[in-house]
Amino acid sequence: MEKRIELERRARKTSQITELNLDNCRSTSIVGLTDEYTALESLSLINVGLTTLKGFPKLPNLKKLELSDNRISNGLNYLTTSPKLQYLNLSGNKIKDLETLKPLVEFKNLAVLDLFNNDATQVDNYRDKIFKMLPSLNFLDGFDANDVEVQSDGDDDEEVNGNDSEEEVSGDDDDEDGDSDDSDEEDNGDVSLSEVYNDDLEEDNSDWEEGEGGDDDEDEDSDIDEADGEANESAASVNANANDKEGDKPEESQARGKKRKHDG
Repeated sequence: MEKRIELERRARKTSQITELNLDNCRSTSIVGLTDEYTALESLSLINVGLTTLKGFPKLPNLKKLELSDNRISNGLNYLTTSPKLQYLNLSGNKIKDLETLKPLVEFKNLAVLDLFNNDATQVDNYRDKIFKMLPSLNFLDGFDANDVEVQSDGDDDEEVNGNDSEEEVSGDDDDEDGDSDDSDEEDNGDVSLSEVYNDDLEEDNSDWEEGEGGDDDEDEDSDIDEADGEANESAASVNANANDKEGDKPEESQARGKKRKHDG
């Protein structure tokens, strides 16, 4: 238990610690917990193996004490050095009769007591006798004097979550309003820097596209001119050949005329 206490302290001063959890540390008695923990308000010793409360320190500000699932059968008088105790859980111990519980009368602020799974709960009129013994008690084993079960913390959590959800919804509305404000600014003619940048970028692209298109047109025109030149050259050569052939015809006819005269 001493090593566990040192671990839970985390180098803090004993007078500054308000909560201490020593569950499952395994010890039959209180060891290492001293009167120096004057600010301690909550102490948990669940399933430690305690058989006695002898040596329980003086904790003037202790309000909540968890002692469930141990082997305590008596010695509750050692707890009276913590007069502000409001919550005490002794479920799962070895308390057999109501006489063992009489020291709890000293706790004038005790509001919650749990004795579930103790033999003392089998005593006739157990609940009525405990509520009569401890006038400050509001809940015994999770129920009040009228057998109404204590409300769980879950309801409170739901309420908290409900409030959070409402805040989230209202937050969404604010976002929507924010969007509408932006749209209003646009309608009023306000132009953002991003729009100006995009416009400039579009103009640059358009100029670049026009430049590319002009080069293509020039290439196409030069190709057409070259094709026309080749066609003209072909036509000229054809005409020249034709003229040559036509020029040969008079000579041939003259040769034929001479041949006729010679034959005659």
